Amino acid sequence: MSDNNTKQHLLDQRYLAMARIWSFNSYCERRQVGALMVKDHMIISDGYNGTPSGFENVCEEDGVTKPYVLHAEANAISKVAKSGNSSLGATMYITASPCIECAKLIIQAGINRVVYSDEYRKTDGIDLLKRAGIEVVHVEDELIIK
Repeated sequence: MSDNNTKQHLLDQRYLAMARIWSFNSYCERRQVGALMVKDHMIISDGYNGTPSGFENVCEEDGVTKPYVLHAEANAISKVAKSGNSSLGATMYITASPCIECAKLIIQAGINRVVYSDEYRKTDGIDLLKRAGIEVVHVEDELIIK
């Protein structure tokens, strides 16, 4: 691995570790997912899965996720849109590979790189991102501090 590739890999691991820490803000019991959006080496947005603003912080009912729970990626994209920042050309770091609905949002938001750690049971989101020409990188969730 070249020096640039090694540096990028370390950055990817560190941003994923930060996304993992951010996921702990989620009140969801079945799965906590975190997302960070990075552009020009700056975090421009973050998100975790949960209910919309103003709703109770309960994601599941009888072990089933409520239909209005937002995914971490959707929360990060919504948050950057409200901030006035542009996600065009950004990298999104996600603790789980995106579903197809979030993949569509990622494409429309102009994000050009997605880095994730945990594999989702379906690959249709990853397949769609690749079809759209978005760089997709799977990185094991292991933090190396140097």
